Amino acid sequence: MEGKFYPVAVPVLNGNEKKYVMDCIDSTWISSTGKYITAFEEAFAAYCGTRYAISCSNGTTALHLALLAHGVGPGDEVIVPTLTFIATANAVVYCGAKPVFADCEPDTWNLSPAHVESLITPRTKGIVPVHLYGHPADMETINEIARKHALFVIEDAAEALGAEYRGKKTGSLAHCATFSLFGNKIITTGEGGMITTDDEELAQTLRTLRGQGIDPIKKYWFPVIGYNYRMTNMQAAVGCAQLENIDWHIGERIRVASHYREHLQGIDGIGLPVQRDFAKNVYWMFSVILEDANEAARDRMMALLKEDGIETRPFFYPMHILPPYLEGREYGDYPVANRIAAQGFNVPTYGGLSEADIAYIASKIKERLQDL
Repeated sequence: MEGKFYPVAVPVLNGNEKKYVMDCIDSTWISSTGKYITAFEEAFAAYCGTRYAISCSNGTTALHLALLAHGVGPGDEVIVPTLTFIATANAVVYCGAKPVFADCEPDTWNLSPAHVESLITPRTKGIVPVHLYGHPADMETINEIARKHALFVIEDAAEALGAEYRGKKTGSLAHCATFSLFGNKIITTGEGGMITTDDEELAQTLRTLRGQGIDPIKKYWFPVIGYNYRMTNMQAAVGCAQLENIDWHIGERIRVASHYREHLQGIDGIGLPVQRDFAKNVYWMFSVILEDANEAARDRMMALLKEDGIETRPFFYPMHILPPYLEGREYGDYPVANRIAAQGFNVPTYGGLSEADIAYIASKIKERLQDL
């Protein structure tokens, strides 16, 4: 409403977060061991429907660990969407491998399986689909392509905890999945990440790599080079409290999305997120496409909304136009990703927005359309 500022994201800490963190402080278990680490990992795995969950310091380190554990190294190629946050591509490079970019689907904005198959070469090691903005990728088709070519699949589920594909939750749709628990995600530990899998051997490899490469039995024996990618007990304490309220957190995002849709559906020039019949979209971010606009017009819309007290953010820039990845253009022109990235922006999406708040934001979007 007039005079109020609406940030694009706000973490909601409305459960036992303070109680559990104070328990860590009182017990002095504040570093990377403690009861909350174990409890959070077990609860997270149970929620996703997997046997194991391995906590780590953030979503990027989760991706790096998952790729390392699958043997990715120099000379390898890993197919990733060009429309994603840069961490997806960076993690491949951390392994000394090459990210190969695929275009996205025009409706879900997720990785295009048809383009993926055309990019496979003898050097291709795996595929990392991203469940963009909360909508799951077409995992059945992607997994089928991977099986056909003997490739691994790692879900980048950073933005989609609780989303579902054909009744199964993200995190359980491939050999391995990674999550981000940053402050703006579905649930948060401030910074933090998680990896889920059903593979016991993979889970142990991930734990070893996460903890400096230390042998799980022989104290201070390091059979491999590892990394210090651990989560703290205090972060896990926040995660336990957040996960206790996961249904509320997801329900709020779906509620917010439904109200935006009520106000913006059918407006000429505006495209809205979809929910395909195979999917449950958890709307990490509610997004708007200015269908007849270019990037300059989209940026003007965002600037006008800022004057109205409404923070927005643009869609991710496609990887193939970013300076470190300009060679990605060799794989095509990416017409869908280029268009969507130039036209899309995210609006405030978090639990606690009232229907009146959403009505105000939507009214300003409609009003500012006339100023473009």
